[in-house]
Amino acid sequence: MIKYNNIINRFKGKKILVVGDLILDHYVKGSVSRISPEAPVPIVLQAESFYTPGGSANVANNLSSLGAQVTIVGKVGHDLEGGLLKRELKRRKIGIDGVFTVVGAQTIVKTRIIAQHQQVVRVDRERNEDDAYQSLKETKLWPFVDKRIKDCHAVIISDYGKGMIDPDFVGRIAYAANKSGIPITVDPKFDQFKLYGKVTSITPNKKEAEAALLRVPEDLRETLGVSSLKLNTADDIQKAGRIFLEYLDVESILVTLGEQGMCLFERGKAPFRIATKAQEVFDVSGAGDTVISVFTLALAAGATKRQAADLANYAAGVVVGKMGAVAITKPELLNAIKEQRS
Repeated sequence: MIKYNNIINRFKGKKILVVGDLILDHYVKGSVSRISPEAPVPIVLQAESFYTPGGSANVANNLSSLGAQVTIVGKVGHDLEGGLLKRELKRRKIGIDGVFTVVGAQTIVKTRIIAQHQQVVRVDRERNEDDAYQSLKETKLWPFVDKRIKDCHAVIISDYGKGMIDPDFVGRIAYAANKSGIPITVDPKFDQFKLYGKVTSITPNKKEAEAALLRVPEDLRETLGVSSLKLNTADDIQKAGRIFLEYLDVESILVTLGEQGMCLFERGKAPFRIATKAQEVFDVSGAGDTVISVFTLALAAGATKRQAADLANYAAGVVVGKMGAVAITKPELLNAIKEQRS
């Protein structure tokens, strides 16, 4: 506990750059007492409605909540929702100098309707805007990252598959981070692992890791004895971790496995299994954001990858016990460690 206290105390003031897909989360909470006469659907009587940072913005929210100095890089549309997201980021003391407003683009919004602590439905508003991203990356996003990365302690790439992340952009960021000697971690999107290049770590969940296995050449899978494309057993998980280290140019991989906990794979070391710390699971929304936030911040604070992964697991155990994508706080993290170790 003393060692982890020291690491967590060093979170304060660490400068972290977050690059990724910005999303505005909208929550509508209420209660259900009857079914609509118009269709067999519940009628939710709204009690409250609020907005929070989502996507890569939720990663930034977790970091700021733990005391880091965060700058986020991405785009929003020239619309009401873009203004709301920038307001919520500023309110949480997250730097928005790297958030660029694009006329004609649309801010991505996820609306979750929740009743009696259950998510009734989610409504997404988004559209494909790859063209809008490409010119923005060259003229605004990359110059901003290139200038700021030299003063950072770590970089996080948060890929939600909305167009921000592509091989060339990631390659530039990874090269700059490696040149500066700082950790760079990636929360990947499904089967795009190969595009991330030389990074410190990637943090896929079970579903993403299974999807990525399909992209590994069959002859390599056979050479390393991988017969299953599912991570159902300890043997399946260990073989998948080994094949990812062989196939990808990464130092480590932290696979989150839900109720099975996590498994950290590092080059030249035995796999490190961590049992789940969750007491109750209400909602896994945003759990991956919390994991990569705490893992990366711990590395920036001087933790080993095993210590960072263990801390990330404690943090994940806290946030899945809450409804919605919420940020972990320093007191919550310290208390979770204390309770689990007592």
